[in-house]
Amino acid sequence: MTPGLLLAFDDEQAAAGALAQALGVPLALIGRHRFPDGETRLHLPPELPAELLLYRGLHRPNDKLAELLIACPAARELGARRIVLVSPYLAYMRQDIAFTPGEAVSQRHIGAALSRLVDGLITVDPHLHRIASLDEVMPGCRTVALTAAGLLGEWVAAQVPGALLLGPDEESAQWVTVAGRAHGLDHAVCVKQRFGDRDVRVALPPGLALAGRAVVLMDDVASTGRTLCEAAVAARAAGAASVDVAVTHGLFVGEAVAELRAAGVRFIWCTDAVPHATACVPLAPLLAAAVRGA
Repeated sequence: MTPGLLLAFDDEQAAAGALAQALGVPLALIGRHRFPDGETRLHLPPELPAELLLYRGLHRPNDKLAELLIACPAARELGARRIVLVSPYLAYMRQDIAFTPGEAVSQRHIGAALSRLVDGLITVDPHLHRIASLDEVMPGCRTVALTAAGLLGEWVAAQVPGALLLGPDEESAQWVTVAGRAHGLDHAVCVKQRFGDRDVRVALPPGLALAGRAVVLMDDVASTGRTLCEAAVAARAAGAASVDVAVTHGLFVGEAVAELRAAGVRFIWCTDAVPHATACVPLAPLLAAAVRGA
C-alpha cells in the first residue's frame, strides 16, 4: 500500500507521527469534541486521498470503537476508497468462546464489526488463543498480525545480556521461543492456574535453576499484572539475581505497576503499542514494513 495520508487521533500523535515519518507520508489529526452528555463530534480533513491509512489503538476500547464507527464512513464520504486500519493493540480478542450459556463471544462480534468498517487491518500480537488466524475473526478483510517478540528480544539482549526469558504461562511460549531463538537467549515457560480476574497461581518449570540468574518475564499483554507478579515472586524465591518485565501491550490497570515493583520487578519495558510511561520499544519500523506490503 502507498497511502496518501496517515490519519490519527490526537492522543496517539507520537506513535502515529513516528509511523508517518517512517513511511514518508503526511500526518493529519482527527479533531474531537466531547459533549456534556458523553457524545463525541469528530472533525476530519475536508478532502481525503483514495488510499488512506488510519491509526487507532484500541486500549480502553469502548469510546474508541464508537469513534471508528463514525470516522470510517465519514472518511469514505470525504474521498477515501480504501482504508487500512493500523491498530497496534486490538481489543476484545481474548474471549473466543462462550464459557457459559448465553455469553457473547466478543472476539467474533467485534472482529466482524471492524471488518465491515475497513478494507485491511494491521495489528501486533493479537491475543488469539483457540483461533489460528485473524482471518477467522475478520471475514472478508485483509489482516496482518505482526509480532513484537523479535523487537523485545533484541531489546532484552542489549539491556541484560545472557538473560533467561521466562514466560509466565503456557500461552506465552510462542513469544519467548521466538525472542529467545532469534537472540540466543535461554527461555522457559511457567504453569499458570487462573481462579478469577486477579486470582492466579504460577509455578516455575520443574528443575529450572534460577539462582544467580537475570530473569526477564515476557508476555504479549499486561493488564492487572497479577500473572507477572506471581511469576516474579516465584523467580525471586528461587534465587533470581534480578527480575525484569518485557511485554508488547502494557495496559497496566489500576496499581499494576506499583504491584509489580512490590513483587521485586526492577525494569518494565513495553512497546509503544499502548501509550504509557514504560513504552520504550518503537513499533514504527515493524508497522511501516507491513504497510508497504499491504
